Amino acid sequence: QVQLVESGGGLVQPGGSLRLSCAASRSILSINVMGWYRQAPGKQREMVAYIPAGGSTNYANSVKGRFTISRDNAKNMVYLQMNSLKPEDTAVYYCKANYLGFDYWGQGTQVTVSS
Repeated sequence: QVQLVESGGGLVQPGGSLRLSCAASRSILSINVMGWYRQAPGKQREMVAYIPAGGSTNYANSVKGRFTISRDNAKNMVYLQMNSLKPEDTAVYYCKANYLGFDYWGQGTQVTVSS
């Protein structure tokens, strides 16, 4: 199993930045894919970005050029740097790990972009 804990959400003005963090309970070197998803009120959960263990990063078109996903294998952490935030980025952001064929989710962290 994998436990995931997100942090770093909050209220930010349009154009601002936030960095989300996801702490994993086990070595992320053993985890196939780590990713960030988000769910806005009344909408389905959607992929934001993901990073395979040994592959390149992938992003939703809506965040390309603004968000950056990264991982620190030594700390078992995954990050999502979010720049140039827009009101439509408002959502609960979830960290996900795919480990041995199963998906594990964190509890989510709220990001609100508003003036």
